[in-house]
Amino acid sequence: MEEKGWGSRLLIIITVLFAALSGLYLLIGGIWLLTLHGSGYYIIAGLVMLFTAWLLYRRRTSALLLYAVFLLGTTIWGLWEVGSDFWALTPRLDVVFFFGLWLTLPFIYHALMVGSGGARVALLASLLVTVVVLVYSVFNDPQEINGTLSADQTAAVAKAASAIPDGDWPAYGRTQEGTRYSPLTQINDKNVGQLKEAWTFRTGDLKTTSDPLEFTSEVTPIKIRDTLYLCTSHQKLFALDAATGKEKWTFDPKLKSDPSFQHVTCRGVSYHETPAAAQSNAQAAAPALCSRRILLPVNDGNLYALDAQTGALCPGFGDNGKLNLQNNMPNAKAGAYEPTSPPVVTDKVIVVAGAVTDNYSTREPSGVIRGFDVDSGKLLWAFDPGSKDPNLLPEGPQLYTANSPNSWAPAAYDAQLDLVYLPIGVETPDIWGGNRTPDMERYASGMLALNATTGKLAWFYQTVHHDLWDMDVPAQPTLADINDENGNKVPVIYVPAKTGNIFVLDRRNGQLVVPAPETAVPQGAAKGDHVASTQPYSDLTFRPKQNMTDKDMWGATMYDQLVCRVIFHRLRYEGPFTPPSEQGTLVFPGNLGMFEWGGISVDTDRQVAVMNPMALPFVSKLIPRGPGNPIEPDANAKGSGTETGVQPQYGIPYGVTLNPFLSPLGLPCKQPAWGYMAALDLKTNEVVWKKRIGTVRDSSPLPLPFKMGMPMLGGPISTAGNVAFIAATADNYLRAYNVANGDMLWQQRLPAGGQATPMTYEANGKQYVVISAGGHGSFGTKLGDYIIAYALPDAK
Repeated sequence: MEEKGWGSRLLIIITVLFAALSGLYLLIGGIWLLTLHGSGYYIIAGLVMLFTAWLLYRRRTSALLLYAVFLLGTTIWGLWEVGSDFWALTPRLDVVFFFGLWLTLPFIYHALMVGSGGARVALLASLLVTVVVLVYSVFNDPQEINGTLSADQTAAVAKAASAIPDGDWPAYGRTQEGTRYSPLTQINDKNVGQLKEAWTFRTGDLKTTSDPLEFTSEVTPIKIRDTLYLCTSHQKLFALDAATGKEKWTFDPKLKSDPSFQHVTCRGVSYHETPAAAQSNAQAAAPALCSRRILLPVNDGNLYALDAQTGALCPGFGDNGKLNLQNNMPNAKAGAYEPTSPPVVTDKVIVVAGAVTDNYSTREPSGVIRGFDVDSGKLLWAFDPGSKDPNLLPEGPQLYTANSPNSWAPAAYDAQLDLVYLPIGVETPDIWGGNRTPDMERYASGMLALNATTGKLAWFYQTVHHDLWDMDVPAQPTLADINDENGNKVPVIYVPAKTGNIFVLDRRNGQLVVPAPETAVPQGAAKGDHVASTQPYSDLTFRPKQNMTDKDMWGATMYDQLVCRVIFHRLRYEGPFTPPSEQGTLVFPGNLGMFEWGGISVDTDRQVAVMNPMALPFVSKLIPRGPGNPIEPDANAKGSGTETGVQPQYGIPYGVTLNPFLSPLGLPCKQPAWGYMAALDLKTNEVVWKKRIGTVRDSSPLPLPFKMGMPMLGGPISTAGNVAFIAATADNYLRAYNVANGDMLWQQRLPAGGQATPMTYEANGKQYVVISAGGHGSFGTKLGDYIIAYALPDAK
């Protein structure tokens, strides 16, 4: 045999060593996985790699023949496990493929001296088969649905009469019904690709050392007449010229945040005008002071009323324009009760709710919902979801109920029924419920309908019983009128839930319109707790049809995918609603939810909904009390400033850790997609199309624009121009989609994270699309202070 030089010897050593170490790793990991009742593939792979290493060391032709069969078998195995899903196939094939390719390279092949060229041809043939499979999978994604709306739903239809001018966006969801739909058509599916930046406004409001990790920019501006109104993370209020983005006035509530706050955020502001103000506009007269007002919720537990024209505080409202929401609040302290969403405003009442710190202790503020006089700020009513008498108004030293279920997401309102619809969470601490009373459970984790004028209960529908998973109703519901099978119009409410269910109820009485049968769920709660025997499963849902298995595990390579398979089998998981445990429980749908606060967009004329469901599992692990984990906090204990990681849950038998289900490399253990855009035909409740959305450009070490389907925070809007707009994803883009078929029509790079819901309006005859690009602290996107408007270029 011809003596090889040092270069060739080194290549031989590297090649043999790689095969041997890979084989050893896969064999040991595979045996461990098999003892956990997982796949036996990795044992076979480990043995083949070890034997290949031995044959390569002996420079035998059979090494390439064996590897060719192994590569072909691995490709077949990958297709059997996950089908033609490119990103699911990648970790099964990448290392195996590239090592096979390495063996066929001329300088490697000749260095190894493995014999005749026939073996090399066989390996090349196997490599070619793998390439064909991967190329096919790029264009045949089994996770996507490629349908098209019917012709009558894509054709122009007569729009319903509305008191809102087409060019305005006067509420968080454009309407207080939460539709997030605009009748504007200037920007449409034919010309949206021509959108250009029209103006950018910098708020100057950036994260400081006094802020928590959960520092977020989630605002959807509102637009009335010629002015945009928006709040920043620190709840600074800006009024901008809608056509130019130039500042008209600003107001700073001087929020004093602290790293222990669970949130520093503002999703939006609310607007109210008196009938006299509307009349003065018709007569081109100057409105009286505060006859048009902006209502600004602030994270320190205050609500401000300001004149919409000047930004001056309204002197007749509360204490010179400031309303203290901490009155009669138990455990009142800055940052523990935070109104983060805009209130509902009727002709008479401001309906205010707020977030209560999750998972910190059993001594938190109340989740009480209150109605205040729209002019004076006087308290008119209260609904305390944890009280025996929810409408009881405290007197003197009396306080509302501590830790009662709260409503942190935006609410919706039906003016004809005078009903306000509030998404309700669970009593905190969230992840153990052995101490909850029947009163605390009665109105937890569901949809609450109250008479907006009196605060009296209209109805309540519970979406999760005895919630142990933080499965709050997380989003503003959407009101719409749909036709039933007999052609009769039914006023419904769509309630997107973290579980992936969309509950459809008659909004008059809370009765189910789409069935949601009670279904048996896993049992076996932690010590001292119990689990509900059943949970409602809506027939309209995006939840997975089957429970996850280790086939659904993922990684950048077969090595970390193997680790994820092992971790999966070591966690407790029996499907949705698997109880929290000391072992560690896989929560899927996860705590972040399949639907979050962005909600859905509904075109009520065409009866089409656009939405962005997610699929990112979490892991919860109960930590029993003991050394280093006291049941009561010390005098200097403070909140963690985030909703993930270690959460103390003082006052109950367990603390808890809450984290996304990630590999040791920090990648999700569940295979992508983790986020989708989808459209729903509301006449049939069928998903028309579903597409992955988002790339890893801003999440991976290299800025690669691979479309995998990313997690999101924020929601979509849609327009009569057959276009849906969304930012929200973990990459920094604003995108436009064809509502009819889900084709992406346009995307624009943002200077920071767009974890907000966009909006659109018209000013001086031109339609604009606006997004807040300020990023999200715990989501890990780039922080900024941008408000950006896009429009079509002027005709030349």
